[in-house]
Amino acid sequence: MNDQPYLLSGRNTIIHKQRKVDLLIVNSRQDPVLMVIHNGIESYTGKIPENKLEAKRMDVAKVDVASPENFGDYRNLLFVQTLNNKEYKIDYSKKGTDLFITVHQESTF
Repeated sequence: MNDQPYLLSGRNTIIHKQRKVDLLIVNSRQDPVLMVIHNGIESYTGKIPENKLEAKRMDVAKVDVASPENFGDYRNLLFVQTLNNKEYKIDYSKKGTDLFITVHQESTF
């Protein structure tokens, strides 16, 4: 049984599924680390956990995009769906600009 606090969908979509665990998204050493919380995404500048036990103590899950258990290599474009039903587009070619993280879709029900 998969007990990850996120799901992978398609070739470049991450779906956050547990409110009590935030996600740390790591794409490459050159790219900013992102924190996915229940209602958004922000840049993260804190300590990055070195293993799963350390991440669990911090109430985060480290999502290494390039790891074989995830997408298997670097992604220039990612989509992240948060628990508030917003899907964010993360375009690493636009890091450092206002277009780096944008709302891609917003669902209300």
